[in-house]
Amino acid sequence: MNSDMTSKQPEHETDGSEKRLLPHISPPGMRPIVQRQFGDNAEKYVSSEEHSHGEDLQLAVKWLRPTSEDSALDVATGGGHMAKAIARHVKSLIVSDGTPDMLEAARHHLQDAGVQNAHYLVANAEALPLLDESFDIVTCRIAAHHFLRPDRFVAEVARVLRPNGRFLLVDNVVPDDEILADFMNLVETVRDPSHVQCLSIERWKSLFAANELKLAADRLAKKIHPFSSWLERMAPSNAHRFATTAMLLEAPEEVKTHFEIIVQNGGIQTFATDQWVALSVKE
Repeated sequence: MNSDMTSKQPEHETDGSEKRLLPHISPPGMRPIVQRQFGDNAEKYVSSEEHSHGEDLQLAVKWLRPTSEDSALDVATGGGHMAKAIARHVKSLIVSDGTPDMLEAARHHLQDAGVQNAHYLVANAEALPLLDESFDIVTCRIAAHHFLRPDRFVAEVARVLRPNGRFLLVDNVVPDDEILADFMNLVETVRDPSHVQCLSIERWKSLFAANELKLAADRLAKKIHPFSSWLERMAPSNAHRFATTAMLLEAPEEVKTHFEIIVQNGGIQTFATDQWVALSVKE
């Protein structure tokens, strides 16, 4: 690993083509519930249709305009799908995640896809063990709603970006309406105890501005979720599945309308959340 990117940590040779940092010690500040939830479901995130496809992956490449001179960092990589999308366009890529088992699953996914310019780092998104101004590109896709301190995360992104570096965030966001916002976050928490909070677009914009990240482009779109696979991916017990299903089935009409909850023969088929894709540039 290049010394200008990361602070010194023990490394382990895996083969002649790549190195990876030993993913055996939890990074400081990581919540056990996050590591348990994602460790138990790592392979589901690699194979998930919702995560492995999406217009946001193509949009990321279009907006970031990565080049063969760029050094990139993918934070909280999950199944590694964003990392896979940009890897072939950049000089080097750090793939990071706070859950060792998830990072290992992403590593196998990327290696099977032929990615050879990636290094792998177990890291807390809110306290990255990386040097200042080390990257031209930072990405984070469908993960920030699990962070306890999104303000610290954004500050870390700004710190490791070089001047004029690009940051692409993709995440679920809540509407401005307080009832709708609270409902969405409550449902997510019941389904997945590691969920913290989906923020509003205005809250994200304020965090960007506070860290001298200038919003350059953004897009808000509905994301359709097949209910059964969404529920099974992270609900840890039948009780969580039952409670989540009941909340959506019994939701007020204005909630069902906003989240486009489709019910057929007494069962939920699909529903929709708001997904925001935002490109910002470090001033």
